[in-house]
Amino acid sequence: MNYDKSSSISWKRNFAVIWSGQAVSIFTSAVIQMALIWYLTDKTGSAAILSLATLVGFLPQAILGPFIGVLIDRYDRKWIMIVADLVIAAFTLLLAAVGFFQELPIWLIMVVLCFRSIATAFHAPSLQAVTPLIVPKESLVSCAGYSQGVESVSLLLSPAVAAIFYGVFDISVILLLDILGAAFAIFTIFMTHIPKLKRMDEEQIPNVIREAKEGLAILHQQKGMTALIMMNAIYAIIYFPIGSLYPLISMSYFGGTFRESSVVEIVFSAGTLLGALALGKWGDKIEKIATIIGAIIVMGIGLVLTGLLRPEQLMVFVVLAGIMGITIPFYHGVLMTIFQTKIPEEYLGRVLSLSSSLSMIAMPIGLILAGTFADAIGVEKWFFVSGILTLVIALAFYLMPAVRGCCKEES
Repeated sequence: MNYDKSSSISWKRNFAVIWSGQAVSIFTSAVIQMALIWYLTDKTGSAAILSLATLVGFLPQAILGPFIGVLIDRYDRKWIMIVADLVIAAFTLLLAAVGFFQELPIWLIMVVLCFRSIATAFHAPSLQAVTPLIVPKESLVSCAGYSQGVESVSLLLSPAVAAIFYGVFDISVILLLDILGAAFAIFTIFMTHIPKLKRMDEEQIPNVIREAKEGLAILHQQKGMTALIMMNAIYAIIYFPIGSLYPLISMSYFGGTFRESSVVEIVFSAGTLLGALALGKWGDKIEKIATIIGAIIVMGIGLVLTGLLRPEQLMVFVVLAGIMGITIPFYHGVLMTIFQTKIPEEYLGRVLSLSSSLSMIAMPIGLILAGTFADAIGVEKWFFVSGILTLVIALAFYLMPAVRGCCKEES
């Protein structure tokens, strides 16, 4: 799409409106997620139940993602997001209504988490796929920084807000907060002008398998994109478990308490917010692949140094957690803009859904590896090993000419 100076205010207004709704919705969803985890912990005290809740929360997205991407590319993404938010609100309302009359059944919580995951599988890639429809290409990196900032603020504030609410209100009242968040998000999406992609076959019955293959074919045609998406999945195996191990290393190795563990999480999120703001300010001037490789290298060095710390050096770990947090937007935010600029808009939903699915599949693999090796060799040694593997991944990125060259020419 072509933008001129007269349209600058228009696209900025559209982006601000839609992301104001997303900011509220992401925050309320984060609060609800934390509250439900505490509820399941209080009522069951079972690690198996918490693991099952995590599984039903991401497995539908991992399995259905590539096929959902076909529908995202075929139909109006604006209405897909609206319907997805309505589904989330409806199932959350059902859970809240039941909770007003009785203790929430564990099976019903699992069902609601599953359908929320399915709706998210439609909503998240749709949101990312509409961004290049309303934002000029040269501003995508900066906008990615601001959107990452929204998520970082939610990570910073949601645990504290959830703790306050959970101590004061019944879980059903807290669930209503998410319904209000979804309603506001729906309103802002409805008020945003989002161009609709034109498809010659939009009246035909979708051929999910054929159209998913079309998305793969487009991905292969773009230089370096297949390698990039596969390397992202491999990095996810190492990256995803690290956050779940922060409380363990904070308390079991560094001898901290729950308070010190919370400080680590807050500092990491604050670093992510700082990185997001920096990306939003200067992101349009960076070289994308070099930035991604640099972010991976800094993360790897941080993990290696963490593994080398002595037990009495908790505060050094806190500082390293903040530095590692800064790298997150410079990896994930910039990676997203590569997809948005290199993949044709009519295929973007399929590619983003595929990338998300591969990352979701990588998550349990990484958790199993991390849990097994951390128990066997010590959590601090696993951080060191993870850092070495991360640096190897950075080297692999650098040694792939196709990946290094995939952003030399903007499509």
